[in-house]
Amino acid sequence: MTKLDIISDPICPWCAIGKAKLERALAKRPEHSFEIEWHPFQLNPEMPPEGMDRREYLEVKFGGKEGAISVYSQIAEAAEEVGVTVNFEKIMRTPNTLDAHRLIHWAGLEGVQTEVVSKLFTAYFEEGQDISDHQVLTYIAASAGLEREKIGELLAQDIDRDDIRKRDKNAREKGVRGVPCFIVDNHYVVQGAQSAEMWLKVIDEISARDGQKSA
Repeated sequence: MTKLDIISDPICPWCAIGKAKLERALAKRPEHSFEIEWHPFQLNPEMPPEGMDRREYLEVKFGGKEGAISVYSQIAEAAEEVGVTVNFEKIMRTPNTLDAHRLIHWAGLEGVQTEVVSKLFTAYFEEGQDISDHQVLTYIAASAGLEREKIGELLAQDIDRDDIRKRDKNAREKGVRGVPCFIVDNHYVVQGAQSAEMWLKVIDEISARDGQKSA
């Protein structure tokens, strides 16, 4: 197997788009050797635990709604091309994603990490849900086969909070400035929402390399 580490944040639209493009390639190469693991990165590490009103967030990040229009239009176009639904008008609050990252971590321990990441993207971008809300997170957990009550108990505690923060900090110390960031085989770094064609080349190169090793 070839390790594919993905550094991401569930409120990053380019992460959702990048995931969709990667999955297009994986669907065309079902024999791929990737073993995928998701890692935390908070786009807004200083976000208050309760999150922030979306309009206020736009004022801070883009200087207002008008400043976000050009950025959002690019996102909407890229999302449409790969079948990702992005309903910015439904998003009322920009959440703190620390607890969402904790859920992703726990999902990895149970072998349903990518499924939970997918459900977080859907909840936030398609449904406009607050993915810092513990009820939302426990519902997502249960829909992926995790024990809802157990996840609720974990979320109510500080378990793994410091670990998520340390992993986020470690990514930044290693030079990660934006997401998605893909690390292939613990060596090659791929930044941004790359095309399915690029991923097909990577997969084919890995298959050829592995074939030479086994020859």
